[in-house]
Amino acid sequence: MGNAQEKPPGSGGGGGRSDQATANSGSKSQGGSRVEKPQTHRAPEKGVANGRENSPAVDTSYLDAPAGALPLHLARLKNEGNHLFKHGQFGDALEKYTQAIDGCAEAGVDIPEDLSILYANRAACYLKDGNSTDCIQDCTKALELQPYSLKPLLRRAMAYESLERYRKAYVDYKTVLQIDNGVQAAHDSVHRITKMLIEQDGPAWREKLPEIPIVPLSVQQQHREKPVSAEVARARAARAAQEEARRKETRFTLLKREGNDLVKQGRFQEALHKYSECLSLKPDECALYTNRAICLLKLNRFEEAKQDCDSALQLEPSNKKAFYRRALAYKGLQDYLSASSDLQEVLQLDPNVREAEQELEVVTGLLRQSLMDSSAHTPRV
Repeated sequence: MGNAQEKPPGSGGGGGRSDQATANSGSKSQGGSRVEKPQTHRAPEKGVANGRENSPAVDTSYLDAPAGALPLHLARLKNEGNHLFKHGQFGDALEKYTQAIDGCAEAGVDIPEDLSILYANRAACYLKDGNSTDCIQDCTKALELQPYSLKPLLRRAMAYESLERYRKAYVDYKTVLQIDNGVQAAHDSVHRITKMLIEQDGPAWREKLPEIPIVPLSVQQQHREKPVSAEVARARAARAAQEEARRKETRFTLLKREGNDLVKQGRFQEALHKYSECLSLKPDECALYTNRAICLLKLNRFEEAKQDCDSALQLEPSNKKAFYRRALAYKGLQDYLSASSDLQEVLQLDPNVREAEQELEVVTGLLRQSLMDSSAHTPRV
């Protein structure tokens, strides 16, 4: 079983059409007689034998992957089941695991760890097919062979939950978390089931729970020291990255809201700190630079306000707010020509910005006055 044999290249009986048959399809001459084309003998193309393309070689190397201490024929059944499960063929995978389990009994194989894994794997197939009852039965057998095994505990908890046996599900999820507190699915399920049990049993819901077993410290330590597969490591890293991204997004939203509220209250120094914290989380958020520029303008820190507007315009080259606030920064720095240029840019982007029109009039007046003052102080030769 599982030793799929490949056909040798070119097998399968007679070859394709002969060269002679192909050559008989010559064209007519002007006199109506047929002129045969000379036969051309070509070497067969790569990958073609007897006129037929070879089937691509099927990779069965996975059958010989390490499989604990199981005998070879049983190990191959287990590996074939794993391969089928990975490709979504849960019914076929279940059959292979069953053959392996039955094969262990027939061969007198008594290897608790390997048998436990076979039962846990078959339970996963039952769970995928919606057969929660048989899933629970196989998980229980797996746990009898290897107490406190994480996967059968988690799968049994999911099966209990699907059958609305919430108290038993809660106990299994809590046991999982004693072994590995990083299983996010168990945390989420405990939170969800707690609400259901409170609704179902009221304030005394804990008193109606079965006893939650205490996982020995040696089991917890053994689990921590157990090397994880590359797949599990990638999944853990992905979950950690998602959780970190969620925490950062929550923190960012809170800080930005606090900053906006502080600006409305006129507490610009405090708002400045909030926006700076936001930027440490999202340095490419354009609105944060324009928001912080408001605070800096109010605090008469014109050069820093200009720099924030520069950063905003690098991210969004046509941002009206950045041009307008940079104009105010230039005004504070008494660079009226640059201020006038930015205000004109605002009005070119949107002629209806009334504040820019009014500010342009003021800046134009200041520019004219500065030119007159400069002229008055220039010594005559």
